[in-house]
Amino acid sequence: MKNKSKLILRIVLLLSTVISLYFVPWPIVTAWVEPLPNTIQEQVNQASDYGFDGIIVYVDQAGKSPQFYTSGYHNTENKIPAKPDALFKIASNDKLYTSVCIAKLVYDKKIDLNKTLADYFPELVGRIEYANTITIKMMVQHRSGIPNYTDFNNYWANPKYTNEENLKIVLDLPASFKPNTDYEYSNTNYLLLTELIEKVTEKPKFDYINQHILKPLQLTNTYNSINDVNINRVMSGYYVGYDKDLKTEDVGMLATAEDLGKFLRALNNGDVFKNKEEQKIYSSIYKYEHTGLVPGYQSIAKYHKNIDAVVIQFTNTVNFEGYNWNLSEVMYGRVVKILKRNN
Repeated sequence: MKNKSKLILRIVLLLSTVISLYFVPWPIVTAWVEPLPNTIQEQVNQASDYGFDGIIVYVDQAGKSPQFYTSGYHNTENKIPAKPDALFKIASNDKLYTSVCIAKLVYDKKIDLNKTLADYFPELVGRIEYANTITIKMMVQHRSGIPNYTDFNNYWANPKYTNEENLKIVLDLPASFKPNTDYEYSNTNYLLLTELIEKVTEKPKFDYINQHILKPLQLTNTYNSINDVNINRVMSGYYVGYDKDLKTEDVGMLATAEDLGKFLRALNNGDVFKNKEEQKIYSSIYKYEHTGLVPGYQSIAKYHKNIDAVVIQFTNTVNFEGYNWNLSEVMYGRVVKILKRNN
């Protein structure tokens, strides 16, 4: 009887091991453990193995000329090779620009971080829970508890194109938590911050970005919308299992990898700010790197202080299910490892 029990236990353990192996994310494990190639270009050339139609990598390391690496396609249907100077939808990387605007307007005494949502938008009292206690700083830092409009109703299957439509999705919904008691990433925060910037400056947010960020930094390849550019310059975007090229969808700012990289360098070295005081305000409210993800477009923008390098990565194939995003992070991490090793 004892031997029979041991046999049953061994069988159960074996089955458990086999079942657990089924759930191991093998594509990620395989990509992660492969030996690093000798060069960044060799790593980038593996993008198709990771499931990406095309990739652009930009590296700006202090003391060296910026380097561009591409593989795959700018447009898969027509077999147009990936272009280093292509425009790309930077998605949530635009929150860095918005946060810089907020810091500048706080410095200029046009916005008070400690004022509430209700102070600036009294009409939202009763429509957004805790509007009387949610501060501007909480919204910048995603600590407001305001629900994220892109989390509802399978949003990306039928996205809205105006702030009014997007805000309407979350009006009258309960808060995710009481203000400043937790963190939850919410695009609604930055929708409202955009409205605030436009209210106090009396101009479109991108006009303010252009005047106070892009022109001073001489960034001429950053745009507000797909409607402002030559569509042929935009890298095609794809969603796994969906045949349509998504590049004509209007989902926010576009930039070249170089323009985003130059902005990130200026953000981290302080050149985007008027002075140390303005930079101090920014440091108190937001971070110095970001990622972006919308259907067809995912991006990683980071500064690596230990090697004084900005590395931007654009990949143009997305799948919200599975390991697509994780594989883009693995690709990025391996590029940075090669850069550090070869430094």
